Amino acid sequence: MTDWRARSGPIGVLTGAGISTDSGIPDFRGPRGVWTENPIAELLSTYQNYVADPALRVRAWQARRDNPAWQATPNPAHLALVRLAESGRQVGIITQNIDRLHQRAGSGTVVEIHGNMFEVVCIDCEFTTSMATTLGRVAAGEPDPACPDCGGILKAATIMFGQQLDSDAIREAVHIAETAEVFLAVGSSLQVEPAASMCAVAVDAGADLVIVNAEPTPYDDYAAEIIREPIGDALPRLVSEILGDN
Repeated sequence: MTDWRARSGPIGVLTGAGISTDSGIPDFRGPRGVWTENPIAELLSTYQNYVADPALRVRAWQARRDNPAWQATPNPAHLALVRLAESGRQVGIITQNIDRLHQRAGSGTVVEIHGNMFEVVCIDCEFTTSMATTLGRVAAGEPDPACPDCGGILKAATIMFGQQLDSDAIREAVHIAETAEVFLAVGSSLQVEPAASMCAVAVDAGADLVIVNAEPTPYDDYAAEIIREPIGDALPRLVSEILGDN
């Protein structure tokens, strides 16, 4: 069987929280993950609870204010993907992350299937604004700021549990997976659908699946290679191997 590194076609990448841990952003389900150490935190990501409980929204705004992603910078794993694209390879990134570290590193094609933390939307009207503006209102004494246009509930422009995903983002993600010759799944538990199913889409279309993750995943049996090394070391090495560096 030809080694997957020798394939010269498009490369699809699915990234989860694990790629950002070296930037100081904890993952969710790992041994020291946010939800592992504080199960109540998962409630903050559930849409129905968020809408129904004003006290929960107050905690959510505090969590947004204190999110370590505000101080985070791209790490060697993010930069390795930029280097891969700059080499001339076609690289499409599907990310479950909301931190925009891929874009800040310089990656061009990034599909955010779970939204982002830098914008705020109203659940009742078309109002949108920046997270910085809304956190300014929180700092000024509004613990649960309402929409200035309609008085509705504001939330981050992220996809919470119980919310429908953006159909355009899913369509773009499927296209990346279907056209990839190599599909890298990096730092994801591959337990959240439909993000994880992009691995199956890619394999069904003929791609070699490579999983880089510390823990076993439901898709390990489909992988051409599984790598358990730290992502900040593994991904730069894999990119060097793909590019044939000596």
